[in-house]
Amino acid sequence: MSELEFEVDGRGLAKSFGALKAVDGVDLRIRRGECYGILGPNGAGKTTTIKMLCGAAVPDAGTLRVIGIDAVAEGRRAREQMGIVPQESTLDSELTVYENLWVYAGYFGFSRRESRPRIEELLQFFQLREKWDSQIKTLSGGMKRRLLIARALIHRPRLLILDEPTTGLDPQARHLVWNRLRELRRQGLSILLTTHYMEEAAQLCDRIGVMDGGKFLVEGPPLALVRERVGEEVFEFRGVEAEPVLRVLDGLPFEPERMGDTLYLYCKSGAAVMDRLLDSGRRNFLRRPATLEDLFLRLTGRELRE
Repeated sequence: MSELEFEVDGRGLAKSFGALKAVDGVDLRIRRGECYGILGPNGAGKTTTIKMLCGAAVPDAGTLRVIGIDAVAEGRRAREQMGIVPQESTLDSELTVYENLWVYAGYFGFSRRESRPRIEELLQFFQLREKWDSQIKTLSGGMKRRLLIARALIHRPRLLILDEPTTGLDPQARHLVWNRLRELRRQGLSILLTTHYMEEAAQLCDRIGVMDGGKFLVEGPPLALVRERVGEEVFEFRGVEAEPVLRVLDGLPFEPERMGDTLYLYCKSGAAVMDRLLDSGRRNFLRRPATLEDLFLRLTGRELRE
């Protein structure tokens, strides 16, 4: 694949704050029309990576090109190709829905007359047309998130950057946002997102990178990574001694993990494990498909990060 096929091409990116290496030699390459997700616990380096991409932090080392533009030397020109949706709302509460978009369009040189058709198109797309004259304070959390994404798209960027796009939304609002993001990707928009919702990454992302300690631990398609690093199925036993269970399953292929009062068994195929457990008279377990959350926790640990 040629370099021209990458909307983001970062090589050896590094950023330190004193003795802390927030990002430590990261390569970040996002293909045209791809949705790429960065996953990681708090303090993993996700935010710093995004800040370097958006021009809010200058890399200590490495190279970074966005849409073929040197994002360090020509940061403003690179940012003109990006739509950025922060985690916190930055909408102007004193303005209406329409006025928020009109003012933002003005930053990119659009007149009121030029911007109106684009605003109408975006509000229709995000199911906000009836809120045209509404004050921001009257909008629900889901409406505000959709409006933030619409605002980021006003100038038709080639890369959309989303920081925790559905945090705090109810399931209906979250699924509406997911549907719209999938449609934008089908239209050819490249998307980079960070999220703590594993289901969100599985729903949206063509590829993910799991980050911790300022580095990517793994990178690839979500389902392929789960199958490679975790397996197909997981058995959970709560409140049981591990050794008796493991003795029953001696000789079968699986990987055990104990966390708190729960024993996890990760299997490529759970049929033989299931048969052995039932033959031994055991019924107190849960059998389920392996998920992206299993991968995340196996790679980054289960201890709380705050």
